[in-house]
Amino acid sequence: MTRIAIVGGGPAGYEAALVAVQLGAEVTLVERDGVGGQCVLSDCVPSKTFIATSETMVSLSHADRVGVHTSGEVTTAVEEVNARVKALALAQSADITRRLTREGVTVVHGAVRLEQPHVLQVTSDDGSSSTVEADVVLLATGASPRVVPGAEPDGERILDWRQLYDLPELPDHLVVIGSGVTGAEFANAYLAVGSKVTLVSSRDRVLPGEDSDAAELLEGVFQRRGMAVRRGRAARVERRADGVVVHLTDGTTVEGSHALMTVGSVPNTGGMGLEEAGIALTEQGFVQVDRVSRTSVPGVYAAGDCTGVLMLASVAAMQGRIAMWHALGEAVSPLRLGTVSANVFTDPQVASVGLTQKSVEDGSVAVQSVTLPLATNARAKMQGITDGFVKFFCRPGSGTVLGGVVVAPNASELIMPISLAVQHGLTADQIAHTFAIYPSLSGSVTEAARQLMLREA
Repeated sequence: MTRIAIVGGGPAGYEAALVAVQLGAEVTLVERDGVGGQCVLSDCVPSKTFIATSETMVSLSHADRVGVHTSGEVTTAVEEVNARVKALALAQSADITRRLTREGVTVVHGAVRLEQPHVLQVTSDDGSSSTVEADVVLLATGASPRVVPGAEPDGERILDWRQLYDLPELPDHLVVIGSGVTGAEFANAYLAVGSKVTLVSSRDRVLPGEDSDAAELLEGVFQRRGMAVRRGRAARVERRADGVVVHLTDGTTVEGSHALMTVGSVPNTGGMGLEEAGIALTEQGFVQVDRVSRTSVPGVYAAGDCTGVLMLASVAAMQGRIAMWHALGEAVSPLRLGTVSANVFTDPQVASVGLTQKSVEDGSVAVQSVTLPLATNARAKMQGITDGFVKFFCRPGSGTVLGGVVVAPNASELIMPISLAVQHGLTADQIAHTFAIYPSLSGSVTEAARQLMLREA
């Protein structure tokens, strides 16, 4: 029986463990903080739970569009919201733990150091230590918020995104530093629940890594709803008794009650003896892996945020599964990043898969494209939705779908048919001939495909 040791219990680790036990391996999973990892306990699950509250607030604020009028002010009880966030995270962690135990995975709590590539020293919370030997090791240690010198989080006024749920009250004025996915999501959420928000963007636009049309639309929505967007790079954050002052590199300042740092992540790979064991790391400390999750040491794999490949829970989980399939001799396809769908949980949401607008604009790929405003959709009109669109990219001639973008309240769900098309090489014709419910937002997906058919003709 193959002995497998997995370091880290987040999506990469626990999904890998489930695959390995199903294939007959003896699996030990070591997790320092709790099963589910930071993704479940303090990152993805809590943030999206909080965002669910903000989505309800946005819906209520737009209720008059459909003839519903609320009496009195709609408010958020932050202590109830935070309690729900924490309870749901712990419940999800407990569910995963029960599943792992039921399937036969041995779960050990502790911190790991590699004595040798296949020998793990595990130190428990009480200081005791034990050794785990394995034929195959999977490193799935995740990442942590990057700390900027001069803006170190204190958990009270200067915060990282894992400290938000301990605030006793809603920030009066939250200054969000960083306009990437995490910054945009929290800026949107706190604006919706009642905080004044200033978003500090060091780039020319919000969401610099996303589709330019989607980012421009979203920034317009933010500003229309009252969010201030400041261009500039934060040099330091000064804490005062009643708030913070964010000093920008151009000499200007932004004052607020709280500052939220969303300036990226760093891998949890330090102090584990990885380099001493011969495992190659990048200059930033990420574990170097190939497309089947192998590191530079035979029998040692890595998956998830600690690899820096693409920091999404879905990618982490797939990397972990691929690692186990490969290690245990199963047929496996290497990771294809071009088929990964991603979503920004703002309102509206921004979902994308495959080819990007940037590739179209720089001429690196010959494509046909179409953008269909969501406001023309019958269901969108019924629900009072005015912001959003569906965009398709396909190959000229064959009509093979190369990618797409959806900006809509439920874009994370609506992107699925486009993801299937990209994954399996479907054509715009095939999507156009697929029945969509009428009326439905997904009808815009098939309608966009029909418009591509006309352009091909």
